[in-house]
Amino acid sequence: MNFVSRKLWIVGGMSLALGACGGSVAPVQRYSLGVSRADYRDYTGAKANICDAEPRWLTDELSAVNGLMTRFLSETEQVKNPQSVDYARSVELLKEASGSLEKVLKVHQNNLQAVQKCGFAKSGAFPEIATRGTELLEQSRARLAGGGELLALEEVQRKWKEAAPQREQAARQEWCAKNPEVGSTDLYYARKHADGRTEWFFCDGHVVQAAAKGGEPTLVSPEGLSAKDRRKVKPPRYLEAAQSYPVEEMDKQPTSVADAAAPAPAPAPAPAQGTAAGGN
Repeated sequence: MNFVSRKLWIVGGMSLALGACGGSVAPVQRYSLGVSRADYRDYTGAKANICDAEPRWLTDELSAVNGLMTRFLSETEQVKNPQSVDYARSVELLKEASGSLEKVLKVHQNNLQAVQKCGFAKSGAFPEIATRGTELLEQSRARLAGGGELLALEEVQRKWKEAAPQREQAARQEWCAKNPEVGSTDLYYARKHADGRTEWFFCDGHVVQAAAKGGEPTLVSPEGLSAKDRRKVKPPRYLEAAQSYPVEEMDKQPTSVADAAAPAPAPAPAPAQGTAAGGN
């Protein structure tokens, strides 16, 4: 073997040995959530030894994912507060996270566990990163779980709202005369929204409405009512009929997914409501 061949053989052998020692390399992956970004590596998935990573770079990677979770928790904090100005934005971010964030959380959990076996695990910022990361993982998963329930409820509430006009029309056809007499206070359908707003519908086109937060019920007359018909309208009788309508028979917007699975109650017959109101 000449000198050149021997040199190439030695260099090649050293390269193979270094490759065997170094193992696989975990590629950088980028995750985006809202306006947040984080670069991370799936060392377990790539069958790479996290302890071979440069500690300074690894600190940055793990800290970036911790920061991502911190921002996620902060920006979705109002998901259970529909009155908040940030509610819509929180829900949208939660929807985005629900299909992707868990994968990142799993990788981060594996990385935090694997780094504990490294010689540098107890040095620098690693202990604080691991402690904080474990807390954030638990909080983020709890937020995702609660968000999943919230999104499921939002979906059943949307379907309830879409189908409400059809239910209202079916009740009208069942309980109202073809040409109802104005002032008869025959009540055929009542609807209660999740926020407490309630509406009672009468065969002659009148509607009693009550605000969400304990406001006094008010009577709303249909458009185009003649002067003669207006004289037939006695508001107290409509209000009394509304108050007499059985609460358990209202068409209620679900406040939980379990509510949506329950069968809808049959509307109370309109004639009984008219009688409760004192008749004509």
